[in-house]
Amino acid sequence: MDGKVKEQKRHQQKHSGPKAERKKLKKQEGSTEEDGRKRNPKAFSVQSAVRMAKTFHRSQDIKTKKHHIPHVDRTPLEPPPIVIVVVGPPKVGKSTLIRCLIKNFTRQKLGDICGPVTIVSGKKRRLTFMECNNDINTMIDLAKVADLVLMLIDASFGFEMETFEFLNICQVHGFPRIMGVLTHLDSFKNNKTLRKTKKNLKHRFWTEVYQGAKLFYLSGMVYGEYQIQEVKNLGRFISVMKFRPLVWQTSHPYVLVDRMEDLTDPERVRTDPKCDRTVSLYGYLRGTHLKNKGQVHIPGVGDFQVADVNFLPDPCALPEAQKKRALNEKERLLYAPMAGVGGVVYDKDAVYIDLPASHVNQQQEEVRPTTELVQSLIDTHATLDAKMAASKVSLFSGSATLDSTDVGEQSGEEGPREECVWDPNAQRKRRKVVFTDKEEEDVSGSSDDDEEDDDKDGDIDSEDGDQEEQEEDEDEDNLSTFLKDARAESDETEKTVTDAPPAKKQKVEGGKKRGEESAEVPAFADSEDDLEMSEEESEEEGENVRAGDSGHCSEEDEEESGDDDEEEEDDKEESEDESMEEDDAAGATMKKQTASESEEEEEQGGLRWKEGLQQKASEAFLRQQKAAPNLRKLVYGSVVEADDSDDEEQELGGLFRVSRPQNSKKSQANGVDSSRFDPDASHNWDLEEMLNSIRDCFVTGKWEEDQDAATLLKEDEELYGDFEDLETGKVHKGQTGEQDQAEYCHTTTRQKCGQSVNLHAQNSENDEDDGDDNEESLVKVDDDEVQKKKRLEKKQRLKERFNAEYDDEDATYFDDLKEEMQKQAELNREEFADVDDETRVQYEGFRPGMYVRLEISSLPCEFVTNFDPHYPIILGGLGSSEGNVGYLQMRLKKHRWYHRILKTRDPLILSLGWRRFQTIPLYHIEDHNGRHRLLKYTPQHMHCGASIWGPVTPQGTGFLAVQSVAGTKANFRIAATGVILDLDKSVTIVKKLKLIGYPYKIFKNTSFIKGMFNTVLEVAKFEGASVRTVSGVRGQIKKALSTPPGAYRATFEDRLLMSDVVFLRSWYPVSVPQLYNPVTSLLLPAGQKDSWAGMRTLGQLKHDLGIRNKPNTDSLYKPVVRAPRHFNRLHIPKELQKALPFKSKPKQQQPKGKTPRDLQRPSVIREPHEKKVAALLLALSTVHNHKRKKAHTAQHAKHKEFLQQKEKLEEAKLKRQKEARKKLYRIQGQVDQKKSRSSLKGAPQDD
Repeated sequence: MDGKVKEQKRHQQKHSGPKAERKKLKKQEGSTEEDGRKRNPKAFSVQSAVRMAKTFHRSQDIKTKKHHIPHVDRTPLEPPPIVIVVVGPPKVGKSTLIRCLIKNFTRQKLGDICGPVTIVSGKKRRLTFMECNNDINTMIDLAKVADLVLMLIDASFGFEMETFEFLNICQVHGFPRIMGVLTHLDSFKNNKTLRKTKKNLKHRFWTEVYQGAKLFYLSGMVYGEYQIQEVKNLGRFISVMKFRPLVWQTSHPYVLVDRMEDLTDPERVRTDPKCDRTVSLYGYLRGTHLKNKGQVHIPGVGDFQVADVNFLPDPCALPEAQKKRALNEKERLLYAPMAGVGGVVYDKDAVYIDLPASHVNQQQEEVRPTTELVQSLIDTHATLDAKMAASKVSLFSGSATLDSTDVGEQSGEEGPREECVWDPNAQRKRRKVVFTDKEEEDVSGSSDDDEEDDDKDGDIDSEDGDQEEQEEDEDEDNLSTFLKDARAESDETEKTVTDAPPAKKQKVEGGKKRGEESAEVPAFADSEDDLEMSEEESEEEGENVRAGDSGHCSEEDEEESGDDDEEEEDDKEESEDESMEEDDAAGATMKKQTASESEEEEEQGGLRWKEGLQQKASEAFLRQQKAAPNLRKLVYGSVVEADDSDDEEQELGGLFRVSRPQNSKKSQANGVDSSRFDPDASHNWDLEEMLNSIRDCFVTGKWEEDQDAATLLKEDEELYGDFEDLETGKVHKGQTGEQDQAEYCHTTTRQKCGQSVNLHAQNSENDEDDGDDNEESLVKVDDDEVQKKKRLEKKQRLKERFNAEYDDEDATYFDDLKEEMQKQAELNREEFADVDDETRVQYEGFRPGMYVRLEISSLPCEFVTNFDPHYPIILGGLGSSEGNVGYLQMRLKKHRWYHRILKTRDPLILSLGWRRFQTIPLYHIEDHNGRHRLLKYTPQHMHCGASIWGPVTPQGTGFLAVQSVAGTKANFRIAATGVILDLDKSVTIVKKLKLIGYPYKIFKNTSFIKGMFNTVLEVAKFEGASVRTVSGVRGQIKKALSTPPGAYRATFEDRLLMSDVVFLRSWYPVSVPQLYNPVTSLLLPAGQKDSWAGMRTLGQLKHDLGIRNKPNTDSLYKPVVRAPRHFNRLHIPKELQKALPFKSKPKQQQPKGKTPRDLQRPSVIREPHEKKVAALLLALSTVHNHKRKKAHTAQHAKHKEFLQQKEKLEEAKLKRQKEARKKLYRIQGQVDQKKSRSSLKGAPQDD
């Protein structure tokens, strides 16, 4: 054997031959199970009913275990990023894991992990990573907002207490998805030890989370990072993980803040550094919808009222194209403003640009899209207006070139001039705008708007590419700008001709004005499509103006015009020529109209008051309608002003414009107030097309088949047909098709034209059109067949629908419930699907997934001055009643791992809802009679009730309690857990009170008691109450005595002694202390945020102040000194003595007297010799006794042995006798058997 294994020949499947043919036939036929069942039904029958029942039960159990209570899917179309919290003890590798995951998803490296880091991980998923410090406050806050927890465990050390603390926090506040990650596995040198450690940690982790929880192993580090493949596997699991909605999160809106800006006036801060601050906080909205002006709680700070909420463009948006397999480099976004990463940050207040120094001079391979945009802005050497001034354009081939000065001269309008002024304070040149006299008088400031729009256009153009692309397209941009300016000027000339009131200028990108009448067509357009679209969009403009719009063009129109500018550059010149010609034609018609109007005015003169009466009446009606109250304003308190919101969204920071294609015509039409009547002036009813569009709305129009009169009559004829009158025998025929058709023509002709019935008679009597009538009848027969087929199809569809509704055998209740939830989710999505965001926010609030900006006033100054991005800031929305404070009834249990029991009235820090606060609980337990008895300490292994004064929180909300949040303790920190039961003061807690009194007069079973009460009134209150003595004699209070005050008469079961103590057991109600002290850990200075100390317990105060507790002397244990009691002699009456037996008579029991001295024997004193003899005799007797005892023992043993031997012989003897008896019985049985046989045969008979 040379050690080489010979490789066996592989099996080659046959492709020809009978076997291969059979296989092909089997594949073509598909499943042969049905054939097998028909051929051999016994083989497929039930072999064992028990086994089949077990199999069925097991499969049903597995199926039902997968069932969850279905929830309505309320996740928005663009869900917020998933919050991933990385938890673990210090130095376990949390920051390293976050950096590796970010590098895996975005190909970018991140330095310090500060605050939330949001990334785009896939086509439909974004992730927000947050590192959790080793601080109990941070752990509690992040457990409430986490969707997924990555729990890092140091495998070389094992589980640490922080891991179990966080798991218990999660169990109370709603258990998110938890994945364990083992690190420091490279410290194991022995492979067997490594495997054993992995197994032990995995099973312990499964015990805490659930069986089969995912545990990842990070085997080692390469150059300070975890291995790429292991991080990639972890990233894949994160990317595909599904999440169950948690009750608290889905019922409350919340924001994990990733940006904070101080909006306070700097002058106010300078004069008063301790003044309250106005702060804007930014982040993705999660949970449920957030209403404006609502109340929020910031854990670690307190409750605040939201001054204003706005939604901003998504800084880390999902990629638009969903058909791709993977993301490209530009779509791998990373947004972490607190860590200094995010590129361009949009804001209502400002635009922040983050550009690392390395990106300015040298170009890297991995360039983010935001950096590329800023780079193109920085590399621009000339401003846009300088480029426009230097550019020239020729409209026609061979014509003279035009520059910007020519355009200004042609327009005849002088715009604002620019003057460069050196500002010594800012140390830069500033562009001052110098207005003409006309524009100073004009209050509307339309030119300012136009300049802003020009600036915006330039910014958007600069966004499209690098500097080289800008230089190539410079001439084309100037051409489009010139055309747009010319269009704006021509619109202004039209305004002056028609004497229209001054309105804002049209925006450059829009190509149309909203303030003008809807029938107008723009004089210039970028293409023929724009000219056609302007007629359709005019209706939309009219509606928007009526809905409170200011006249600016919509974002949709801006986008359309922008697309035309970019995509149709090749056809620009042709479209411009056509638009110029159309403009000339429109100008000529306008001049003709004005001339004809002036002539008519001169001719008619005095009859001018009769002109336009109808128009005047309609205008008066419209004025009255406009004066009517706006119902939407009355109901919702505000009217959506689309113009202001559009400007705010379009001009973010004065630098960029955001296009929103979702603001469709339908959503703008929804903004119209339906309670007011506004006629639509865009419909010209003289046109044939407009008449045709509504012709079918009348009786004479073309109706549906099931509503048409002729069709219904024909169906009646088919239904009833010919019939015979049985009384007279006369046969009545149904109408023929020709008569029906003629009658139908007759009726329709009368309805349409209003002519007489003679026309019908002429048509019916005409014999020249017989051939045509035959053809019509054939067509009629074909129509009948078609109608019959349609009816059959309709019946079939109805039958199928009925079967689907009622014959659904496989569907279960669970499936129906899931389907119902699915329908509800679709309804929720479709309700506001076509409404623009501004209007939608007014009705339903800000929806989850939006990037919102919340402005909060009157925040403490320490929040800003001591701000630390490593600690999370959470804005938790509060319900309508959750801002109030009141009494709460809770069920509480001391944690089994906490080393001390909890004492009533010791302050405790609770985490309840969003809040962390300190309060004083009272522990109590319910007795069998419903009484809530106060407990001094919590029970050891049992639940008890607790009453606190705290914020009102919904019933069923879990909470946890800790005694201190300052620093890290050696022991387990979570003291107790529990749940909210009631939100009122219905439970009365009582404690025992023992009132003590002493008897001062005793009359047989009645006694007078004093010292228990002070007044007669108190005694009257307790009349009939039961009392007891210490010795156990029971009694009852009867009546108060006049003197001394507070004394009373009581009766007892037995006569009392003067030494007895009488006590009364009563119950005294206890009030709950009203302490609510929020934990303000975020207001502490940096580095001390984990050292918040609230109210101290009584024991801590005494320990810190060195106070020793003075004991109550009555409570001390004393030695019991009891004096001996002397009992009287037993006295037996003489009569009783006579009846007693002689033995028991008292005389016999008398003690005997002393023996007289003479009868006492004298003591004998021995001599020394006698003493020696007595001692010798004693020794000899002792030896004799010992020998005798020894001989007796030996004899006893010998006798015992003899008895055993005798017993054995007896057993042998019995055995022999038994065997002999058996033998005898056997022989005797055989003899009996022979006798019985012979008797059965009988005696021989003689012949």
